Amino acid sequence: MRQETIERIRRFTADRDWEQFHTPANLAKSISIEANELLECYQWNDEADLEHVREELADVIVYWAPLKTLIAAGRLNSSHLRLAKILTALQAACAFCKSNLAIIHLVGQRDSF
Repeated sequence: MRQETIERIRRFTADRDWEQFHTPANLAKSISIEANELLECYQWNDEADLEHVREELADVIVYWAPLKTLIAAGRLNSSHLRLAKILTALQAACAFCKSNLAIIHLVGQRDSF
């Protein structure tokens, strides 16, 4: 993710004074909630409204970016190491979704995986 995007997310949350709620646990819970909303786009079939998918993926990223910042700043203690592993898995999942969205956009339909 570009640093400019991370900075925009930081400003967005700072403007709303949400940083006070950005503990690792709260961010991890929020990522899970938003990731489930993303999954819900595909609940009953493999065809989804791509705009809705993009919106839900953006919601995941809005919580992922501050958690990534906390990890990079070393502000997590040993009890948060599991969250770091979850974040790594989430990064891989986001990359997978992003590449599939590009394929969907280029091909115009979703291939079977």
